Amino acid sequence: MESWLPFFVIVASVSIILQTVILAAMFFQFRRQGRRVEQIAEEFRTRVMPILGRVQILVEDAQPKISSMLSDATEITRVARTQVQRVDRVMIEAVDRLRLQLVHADQILTGTLETIEDTGAKLRKTLWGPIQSVSALVRGVQVGLEFFRGVRMRRPPESPAEQPDESLFI
Repeated sequence: MESWLPFFVIVASVSIILQTVILAAMFFQFRRQGRRVEQIAEEFRTRVMPILGRVQILVEDAQPKISSMLSDATEITRVARTQVQRVDRVMIEAVDRLRLQLVHADQILTGTLETIEDTGAKLRKTLWGPIQSVSALVRGVQVGLEFFRGVRMRRPPESPAEQPDESLFI
């Protein structure tokens, strides 16, 4: 076993040296990559920082304008709501007034038609009644005159075909 001991020591030493070389290579590679990342980060900062500065300035300039626009929009909405409410009230009042006027016009028209109808009925009674009476009187006088004339003239009896249809009435 003692013969193997120097062999294991040599193998262990070689593996430790190999590990050290690999670790040193990794260290230098990471260091080089770190520098590259720092360069990229610095390049990114140099390019992005002016853009961010401009964006910051734009936001600072736009913020009061946006606030003003929002307050104006709020005011416009409030005024529009008030105007719509006013128009609604005016329309309701106009419709109510129109309804009242229509009811009033209907009452006037109904009253006028009833008055015309009553006037017509009274005219019929007042004028038509006497006219019918005078007409009946005139008719009576005519019949009387015809009767007296008929007695004087003594007409021959009428044929049955010429007789009036008075016998048909009951």
